[in-house]
Amino acid sequence: MRTSLVMEETNMNLEGTPLFKDIKAAKEVFWINPNKEVFEKAAEKSSISKMDIADADARLTRFASYLKIVFPDTAPTDGIIESPITEIPHMKAYLEEECKGTIEGKVWLKRDDLLPIAGTVKARGAIYEVLKHAEDLALEQGLLTSIEEDYAVFASDKFKTFFSNYKITVGTTGNLGISVGTVGAKLGFEVIVHMSVEAKQWKKNFLRSRGVVVIEHESDFTKAVTEGRQQSDLDPTSYFVDDEHSRELFLGYTVAGSRLKKQLSEKNILVDADHPLFVYLPCGIGGSPGGVTFGLKQIYGDNVHCFFAEPTHVPSMLVGLITGKYNEISVKDIGLDGLTVADGLAVPRTSGFVAKVLENFFSGSYTIDDNETYKLLTALIDQEEIYLEPAAIAGLPGSIRLLQSQAGQEYLKVNNLVDKMTNATHISWATGGSMVPKEDMDIFYKKGKKAE
Repeated sequence: MRTSLVMEETNMNLEGTPLFKDIKAAKEVFWINPNKEVFEKAAEKSSISKMDIADADARLTRFASYLKIVFPDTAPTDGIIESPITEIPHMKAYLEEECKGTIEGKVWLKRDDLLPIAGTVKARGAIYEVLKHAEDLALEQGLLTSIEEDYAVFASDKFKTFFSNYKITVGTTGNLGISVGTVGAKLGFEVIVHMSVEAKQWKKNFLRSRGVVVIEHESDFTKAVTEGRQQSDLDPTSYFVDDEHSRELFLGYTVAGSRLKKQLSEKNILVDADHPLFVYLPCGIGGSPGGVTFGLKQIYGDNVHCFFAEPTHVPSMLVGLITGKYNEISVKDIGLDGLTVADGLAVPRTSGFVAKVLENFFSGSYTIDDNETYKLLTALIDQEEIYLEPAAIAGLPGSIRLLQSQAGQEYLKVNNLVDKMTNATHISWATGGSMVPKEDMDIFYKKGKKAE
């Protein structure tokens, strides 16, 4: 009954708009966010500040000594969880040839597929939230007397034994669970991961190999999260990492802004009014692209332009924002099936918290169909020898879509960017892939070859 009512009301509001029929038909679209405001005005309305981001950054720095001990792959960055950026000129040339157009400026890939510990963008927010919870418990119970202590003590048997009395629970399509499970189990927590029907088997196997309890659901992401939350709420020792509503997850992602600024400076990449930065971020429920966008806007203000990329069958953020219903509407309510090869983006309902925080900050969205995802995944391997999972591919065509779509061209005109594009920097955010088993990647690659 609810679905039919939502469909009727939504159709009344949107049936006459050019986008709605294409979105409903699962066609690729490019949409400019009409609610975006100049940075200063948007920032005044925000419930999250630069001080909140600085606090999150400081907390991650405190935990660096611990992370360096228990996760040796963080040693090269001295315990800081960060990934490199890579220029992809061959992929740029491929996009230009395939789309018969020119991408002005340089194209880079932000390699969150290479993030230490979990090999996915989720490591930024999820690991941060688990560490903050661990810190809170340690301070409350007197194991930690001050945040000035050396956090290497978190690697001690005393701390592991203490945390073994507590649980961490999360609902996920996969990557969030891998991040929460890996660091949570290492600290000593009992970790319970509720995995939706979209989750890949290898992700379930990986978590179980780390001692994580995996509960499999035959339902989609939203229902798996709801059931996980309900079970966690019944246990006073359990802490729920809430992908739909978590402020802490969001803050963990925001730290990426200052980190990227340092990397761009090291590569002598200038970002200002005459040298615009464009960032294209795969979007599922919205937490990671939302947090990264928010962090970047604090650094670069109106000189950075962030676009979210979603599967044509699961444009949950797009649908939530253009209808003004945020998390009160599912893509299934407008007739879409919510199915995609990009399992990390298979979230039928957006985060209301993130959508409301971000709607005045980000520039727009576009959608990509699965056939194009396969083609680009294969092309990136052929052109650059970079292996990404399907969800991480969504940001790749952002630059050419911006420059070739009518909506994108209008955005550039309105923002006085047309004559500045030769100085532009485009960054596609690669959200995961390094942990995908070879046999799975081979299947993706072959499907991409057939799709050419």
